[in-house]
Amino acid sequence: MASQDELTRIIDNINSDVNGFIGAAIVDMETGMPLASRSTRSDFDLEVASAYNAEMVKAKLKTIQVLTIGTSLEDMLLTLGDQLHLVKMLDERTFLYVAADRAATNLALLRSAVNRHSASFR
Repeated sequence: MASQDELTRIIDNINSDVNGFIGAAIVDMETGMPLASRSTRSDFDLEVASAYNAEMVKAKLKTIQVLTIGTSLEDMLLTLGDQLHLVKMLDERTFLYVAADRAATNLALLRSAVNRHSASFR
C-alpha cells in the first residue's frame, strides 16, 4: 500500500492537471472511507461521495461476477448534467474517485490525468 504522502501526491497531481477539478478521493472499498481526499468546494462532501461510490463499485463487481463476464473492472464513468465523475480501480480493494466540472474539461483529458497519476499507486 502506498504511503499517505504518496496518496496525497496522486490527488494533488490530478488537481493540478485537471481543469475544473472539483474533488478526488482514494477510497478503501470495504469501509467506504477515503484514505486521502481533496475538494475545491466546501459543499462537496467527499466522505459521503466515497461511501456511496464504494457501494456502487461493489454492486458492479457483483454484477460482473453473476454474469460470469470473466474480466476485471477498470473504471466507471458517470456523466452528470454539469459534472464528470470517474471511478478508477487501483487494486482489488482501493479505487480513485475524481469529480470535475464538465464545462471545464473533457473525458479524454480527465481519463489521461487519472491514468497517468494513478500509475504510481503501489
